Amino acid sequence: MNNTLKTTLLSTILCCAISGQAQAHFGMLIPDQNSIEQSKKSTSLTLSFSHPFEGIGMDMALPEKFTVTTGTTTTDLLKSLQPTTVMDHKAWKTSYTFKRPGIYQFTMTPAPYWEPAEDLSIIHYTKTIIPAYGDDEGWDVPVGLPTEIVPLLRPFGNYAGNSFSGQVLLQGKPAPGAEVEVEFYNKDGALKAPGDYHVTQLVKADQNGVFNFTCPWGGWWGFAALSEADYTIKDPEGKDKGVEIGAVLWIYLDPKPQAEK
Repeated sequence: MNNTLKTTLLSTILCCAISGQAQAHFGMLIPDQNSIEQSKKSTSLTLSFSHPFEGIGMDMALPEKFTVTTGTTTTDLLKSLQPTTVMDHKAWKTSYTFKRPGIYQFTMTPAPYWEPAEDLSIIHYTKTIIPAYGDDEGWDVPVGLPTEIVPLLRPFGNYAGNSFSGQVLLQGKPAPGAEVEVEFYNKDGALKAPGDYHVTQLVKADQNGVFNFTCPWGGWWGFAALSEADYTIKDPEGKDKGVEIGAVLWIYLDPKPQAEK
């Protein structure tokens, strides 16, 4: 290997190491309203794959699965998806009308995303929970994804500054010591991080897979618990490579109300 190639390779490795905290990937499943009332019975949902704080998008192929679960009923919504763009990249959208009270868990299983910088494929099982018409039971019930975050704090009706608690499950069992990446959906780009380490927050779960994180601002917050799959997927050159599976959960926190004068 000549000196020029060595220098280029070293620079690439150092760049990846330095920017690793700022380049967390997140599956995103964001509705236009986080709870349903009689005044508005439908919501639009946008599915994408992005760096939510930095506003950097990536093209997302049509998901392999997109469902909603309420009670013991799971409905396939994949055929309802229409192409759209998020952060100038390919994404998907749909609308959903809520016919009765309940807790609605929307889940997305994306097609594997090949990430050459990490030399692996990424699959983020992404979930958003929406309550309808005052129902408040079942938000802490797993939906049976290969890996998922089960909320221990009710994931709606919360204020900015609340502490969110969740349990990471892997194949239905607690994932001890799981690392959970946390990012704010900085949709309008108004917030500026002091440094790369502030872009993606990181918290470690305990021996029962339970973690806690205090969300300082109102808006959408994403939690991604990452694990290594016990299988491989071929890369674009046909070589077997590792797979990162992520349990992703999005919750919304409302701004604190202003005191009446």
